[in-house]
Order: sequence, then structure tokens, then C-alpha cells
Amino acid sequence: MVSQDLSVEISRLSRQIGIQIGLLISRKGTVEYVIAGTAGGISIPEPHRRRTHPGRLAGLRLIHTHLSGEELSSEDLTDLAKLRLDMVYALEVRENGDPGLAYGACLVPADDGAVVWQTLDPVPTHRIDIPFETFIADLEDRITRTQAAFSAGANEDRAILVAVVPSLSEDARIALLEFQSLAKSAGITVMDTVVQRRPKPDPRYVAGKGKVVDIYTRALALDANLIIFDHELSPSQARSIADLVNVRVLDRTQLILDIFARRAKTREGKIQVELAQLRYNMPRLVGKNPSLSRLAGGIGTRGPGESKLEIDRRRAKDRMTRLEKDAAAISKKRRLTRQRRGRGNVPVISIIGYTNTGKSTLLNTLTKSSVLTADMPFATLDPSSKRLRFPREVEAVVTDTVGFIRDLPADLRVAFMATLEELEDANLLLEVIDVADPDMEYRMKAVDEILKGLALESKPRLKVFNKADRCARDFAQDVARRYGGVAVSALDRSTLAPLIERMESFFLGAPGPS
Repeated sequence: MVSQDLSVEISRLSRQIGIQIGLLISRKGTVEYVIAGTAGGISIPEPHRRRTHPGRLAGLRLIHTHLSGEELSSEDLTDLAKLRLDMVYALEVRENGDPGLAYGACLVPADDGAVVWQTLDPVPTHRIDIPFETFIADLEDRITRTQAAFSAGANEDRAILVAVVPSLSEDARIALLEFQSLAKSAGITVMDTVVQRRPKPDPRYVAGKGKVVDIYTRALALDANLIIFDHELSPSQARSIADLVNVRVLDRTQLILDIFARRAKTREGKIQVELAQLRYNMPRLVGKNPSLSRLAGGIGTRGPGESKLEIDRRRAKDRMTRLEKDAAAISKKRRLTRQRRGRGNVPVISIIGYTNTGKSTLLNTLTKSSVLTADMPFATLDPSSKRLRFPREVEAVVTDTVGFIRDLPADLRVAFMATLEELEDANLLLEVIDVADPDMEYRMKAVDEILKGLALESKPRLKVFNKADRCARDFAQDVARRYGGVAVSALDRSTLAPLIERMESFFLGAPGPS
């Protein structure tokens, strides 16, 4: 691993000149790099040749000195994971220049197929006795076999989720579960979730610089290629964190935008999502931004002397202008449609509610239609309107809307304003609530806050407690009575009779819901 003579030589030299000294040694025992650092650390160059096989390590081991008697640092473990080193050893240098204890670590395969590290018991340098070649061959074999077992069906994106909360409250727990659900809905494999308690987010790094470094180290160890914050990062925060880590960094808004982009099927929905993405990215457009590469223009889009940044900004602005015109046309068309409905005295019922409560399923069952449904957040993004004829020949238009979610990104709210305008002209709002959700009241509160933000809190509303088939019948009925609502199972049309009766009575002038 490292000879006693070499340990003595670099320890005495390190003490003499007062800086850390590092060596990168090949498996043949050749010193490939000599690194002169500072008293507090060293900076390791990335090897010119990297071994690309997923189960293979770099073929290099790091030996370096520590002048203050400290153990392996987080930087040591970060370098171990990032560079996939065979092993790392930190040599304690005593005041007289002699080597003391040696602190070692190596990578090991984890249960989920990723690679993490284990630290070795500290020993005097003359007692380091590891059959290195056999040890490394066995380690690479175990890593290869473990990764192969978990590679089948693995998603491309592997993420560490980060939440910064003032306290570990019940609301924080619910928000964290929702954050994890959003990540999975986006097709992301969640490798780990980190919760950082802070009275308020750090103005530069959100979780604090030291914590971000720890998270990055964890990401390297787990082979994660994403760090996602449950917090909207300001442009300056995004840049500061990106400068500190070498993996992609996203925030909650970008995650939701990605889900919306996946779900949008109609031209209208795609326009709204792209507009929201551009509004979000514009203040963050600094230097090269691969996220806007798809906005390439044609001949005449590049002026003489323009920087790449200026070109990207101009292209984005031009694209936004075109999309805003398209969105305005959509809004006008919707307005005309609503006016025709008004002239025809056709009442409008808008289905609202938290995402993934069964709104589209209810629309399908009520109107015998076939809007796409799925058990995931934002399964349906594009609004749908269907005709409903009541038993007493009263006819209404029932409109499905985008699911609500806490802290709905402002850019999305603006982009989907044309859709949300439907709610303004609705005669009745059907608020669909998952009665089997243990966090039902939390989500009801979030819906109330969103409606208040849209100035729709006074709109007539009927609470529909869906998924009554997933809990005790008496429980669902009791909850519905408590809130003056109706308990149903959107999958079973026979349970909808009380709901249909309440809606029909509302439009015939009978006392409606409060």
C-alpha cells in the first residue's frame, strides 16, 4: 500500500516546508502525480486517463499528509468518490516530522447498487498490511456484480433531494412526502433525502456551504447525477451552488415544470409550459445554458459581435414574444367560447382540487367520457370540457382543470392564467378531495389558499369527498356531513346520485352549498 520509507520521507518533508504533500500512486507502484498543497489541504488533479467500465476504479491510490493530526476530511472522501480512487490514506505528521497514525478509506458497493465508502481502522504507518492487489481485485468484482444486479430498469436520473425547513413539523413531513412523490412522477430515482433544519434558508447556498459540500459528497458516493432542492433557488443561489458542485442542480419549480412538459399533449398546453420555462430561465441565463439549446434560430438570428450570452437572451426573448401572442390568441378564443355559453344560458361547473385526487376520473364517470387518468401528480394537464345532462333535463358544461399544489410556481400560474380564467366564469366549483388521504386537511388548506390567491374564495363551492371506497363508509359520510359535502367513489357511478342531485338542485334555484 505505502512503504514505511516513503511515509517517513513525505512526512518529514511536509513538516519541514509546512504544507500538505500528496502522492497518486499507480497499481504498479509508480508515483504518477506529486501534489504540493497548503497547510490545510491539497487540490487533486483529475487523471488524464479514466477507466470507463462502471465496476472499475481509477487504478490510483492517494497518500497525503495531515499536519494537524486530523482524520480523513470530507474533501478526502469527496475525492475518493469523485475520482473513484482505489484507496485514500491520510498520514498524521507529528511535531518532530515522524509519521503517526494512517487514516484510510475505500469505496464499497451499497445495497442499492451505488458505490459508497467505508473507513478503515487507523493504524501506525509501519503496520499498514493490506494485500493490495488481491483486495482491489475483489473490491472491483463486488462493485461490478452489485451494480449489474441493480442496473436493469434503472432510470437515467438519480437524485438526492434536499429540503430546508425551520422545524420538523407535521406540515414539513407532508411537504417532504409530496416532494418525493413529485420526483418519482418525473421518472427520477431518489437515492437519498436530506433534511436540513435552519430558521431560514442560507442567502447564498440555501442549506449552507458546508452542508452543500456534504450533500455533494453523498451524491458522488451514491452515483447521483442530480441534486434537487425543495425550494425555489434564486439565480444567484443557483449559480453559487453550481460553482460548488459538479452535478446538475435543480429546484422544485424546475421539477414541476419538467412534469408539466411531460404531461402537456395539446398545442395550448405545450405553449403554456414552454412560456413558463422561458420566464423561469431568463434571469438565470448566464453564459452557456444547455437548457435553451432547443431554441436555436435560423439565418439572421446572429448579429456581428454578439456574445453567446446575448444571442441566447435575444432568442429567448423572441421566442417568448411569439408564445405570448399565441397564448393571447388562446385566451381570446376561450373568452369567446365562454361568451357563447353565457348567451346560451349554459351553466358551467369547474372541477378543482389538489393534484391526484381523482378529478379526471370524476369527469369521466359523470359525463361518460375518457379523459386520461393515472395515479400520479399532474397525470392530466390539458383542461377538458364535457356536457352533462341532469335527470330533470338541466344541461351544464363540466370542465376539468389543472391540479393544484402547494407553492404553485408563479411562472406556471401566470402561464396557465388562460386556463384558470375558466374558473372565474364557473357557476359552481366542485372541489374534489381524497377522503382516504391521511393528510386531507393539509391539502384542503392549500386549495383554500390557492383560491384566495386567485380571488375565487367566494365562488360557490361543493366539496366532493372522493375515494370513499378506500375507507370505512361511515367515516367518509361523517367527513362529508361535517363539511357540508358529498362522499363518492368516482370509479362507481352508482355512488354519484347524491352529487348529481346536489348539483341539479343548485342550478334549479334550490339552496346550494355554502
